[in-house]
Order: sequence, then structure tokens, then C-alpha cells
Amino acid sequence: MNRLLLISAFVAVLVAMVAADGNVIVLSPENFDTVVDGTKTVFVKFYAPWCGHCKKLAPDYEIIADTFAGSKSVAVAKLDCDVHKDLCAKYDVSGYPTLKVFAKSTEPKDYNGMRSVDEIVTFINNNAGTNAKVKKAPSNVVDLTPANFDQVVLDAKKDVLVEFYAPWCGHCKKLAPDYEILANTFANDANVVIAKIDCDANKEQCQKYEVTGYPTIKFFPKGNKAGEKYEQGRDVETFVSFINKNAGTQRVKGGKLLPAAGRIEALDALVTKFVEGAKTARTEIIAEAKKIVETLAADVKPEGKFYVKVMESIQKTEAFVATELARINKLLQGTISGKKSDEFSKKVNILEHFGKK
Repeated sequence: MNRLLLISAFVAVLVAMVAADGNVIVLSPENFDTVVDGTKTVFVKFYAPWCGHCKKLAPDYEIIADTFAGSKSVAVAKLDCDVHKDLCAKYDVSGYPTLKVFAKSTEPKDYNGMRSVDEIVTFINNNAGTNAKVKKAPSNVVDLTPANFDQVVLDAKKDVLVEFYAPWCGHCKKLAPDYEILANTFANDANVVIAKIDCDANKEQCQKYEVTGYPTIKFFPKGNKAGEKYEQGRDVETFVSFINKNAGTQRVKGGKLLPAAGRIEALDALVTKFVEGAKTARTEIIAEAKKIVETLAADVKPEGKFYVKVMESIQKTEAFVATELARINKLLQGTISGKKSDEFSKKVNILEHFGKK
């Protein structure tokens, strides 16, 4: 397969992929008709990023999407009407959020019921002929008490974010759903802990850390177990960015990995030479890559070996990148562990670097 055909195959793989935010499918003019094709029931949230009611619904909407995750007959999706005004206008959307169901049809009907998880799931079940039960995932926020505080927070191997809260505090209640999303985002990072402590029930512990208002958020990184007051934004994205910067993680909201995850700068440079240079030089480049892999730390050596595997596979067939991307992305759509998801996502990031060259 020549280089032009390889690029075309790679682009085709990317186009075929359906973007998602967790289990919520992200719609656009490019994929709308593919998702809403009349073969399944699709529940759609038409929203605007600045809309307060949309933000309030967002955590529950993720639970709704999780409830139907893996279903072949139901999809839960969303469409940003700030970005895709024409498409929203086509479906007579004039306020946010507007909820519609496409019940095995390309024609929608409005959802005008209450916006609780249970009522929306019941509505979808009624329209899809399904009987899904609400899936509320166990919390990944660690509950602290004086009995476990030091063991969790002062662990020198862990970066720990702690919310000191009171059950009656309005700002604490407002933060709670986003704090759950934050904990879910880092659930696969063993050395990152998102925790909270009830200061009504544990007054002395909170006084020890000079907590005078709620919520007070403190970060206890590996190198400073005295704690540092967190004074940045309380939206999920800002929290995630803060933890990535301070804990060396590479997450995006929801738990997926950044495009840079798994990538190794020295090997990326060789990829450019391998793909764009003369084919006669590829054997020498592979040998050079193997030498670099030998010098890598143990925790990144598997990714280094994958670079070499890709190079050797391309030597056999130029179509390897496109076919392997398709295979791994299919696996990512199934039910796999968080560890496997991270492993596959890193491989996708590396493969895409080869494909873009």
C-alpha cells in the first residue's frame, strides 16, 4: 500500500470513530446522521456550555449514559448548540437544555418530564422497550476520619486532595457532583487520592489543619505533607489541570488520557525519520530505537517497546497503523478494565503519531 493510500485509510479510521465524553456520545454535523440513523433509540441533550441548568444536569446525564453503556438499542448523546447552531435550529431548539428522544426514528419527540435520573431512564426504557436499571457507580472519593486520616493523607507515596466540608454548607453541596467526577477521573491513578472529611463530625481534625470556612480544599503532595491550600477554580477542568501539573498525571475530565500520554520524545523524533525518510534507512532506525528503549525507566519501557513493534510491523505491511488503530479502538468500545483502557489509549496515541507523519 503506498503512502497516499495509508493516509486515506488512517483518515477513514478517524472519521469512523464516534467522539464521546465518558459514555455520552458527542454529536456534530459529521456524525449526527450516523448515530441518529433510525436503528436504535437515541436520547439527545441539546445544550449550551454557559447554561446553568445544563451544568446542573451534566453529572446526572453521565449516570444516565452509564446506565445504557454497552446497549445496542439505546444511545445517550449531547449536542453543543453554541458550536452547531444550524443543526440545533433544524430541531427547533430554542432553550437549554432541550431533551429529545429519537425512538428508532430520525424524527424526534420532546421530553418534557422531570430531570431526575430515574424519570429520564424510565422514559428511555418506555421508548426503547428496554428495562435498564440505573447504574450509580460507587464513589471514588475517599471518606476520611481521624482513624484513617494520617494513613491516607500523609502517605509519602501519594498526592492527596482533601475537601474539608460541612453537610449543611451550600457551596459544599454545589461542589459535590463535580468532586465525584474529579475522583472518577483519577480512579486509575493509584498514587492520586481525592478525599473529603466531614468537619461537623470531626471538628478537632479540621481545627488541626486551621479550617475556618467550608469548603476548604487542601493539597497534600508527596513532598509536602503539611498541606497547601488550594485556591484555584472549582470547576472539574481546573482541578484536573492542577493535579496533572502537580502529580505528573495525564488525564482529561472523565478519566481518559491526554494525547501525549504514552509518547516518548526521543522515539517521536525517530518516528519522523522512519516515516518520512528513505525506506533503506529503516533497519538502522529500528536498531537506534531499541537502544533508546534499553535506557528507559521500567514504567515507560512497555510504551518504548510498542514504538519498536510498530516500526517492525510497518516494515512488513504499510497498512499496519490503520488496521491496528481500528482493532484497538474497537476493543476500547467494549468492557475492559481501567488498566487495559490506559494501555490501549497509550497505544492509540503512539499509532496516531505514526499516522500523522
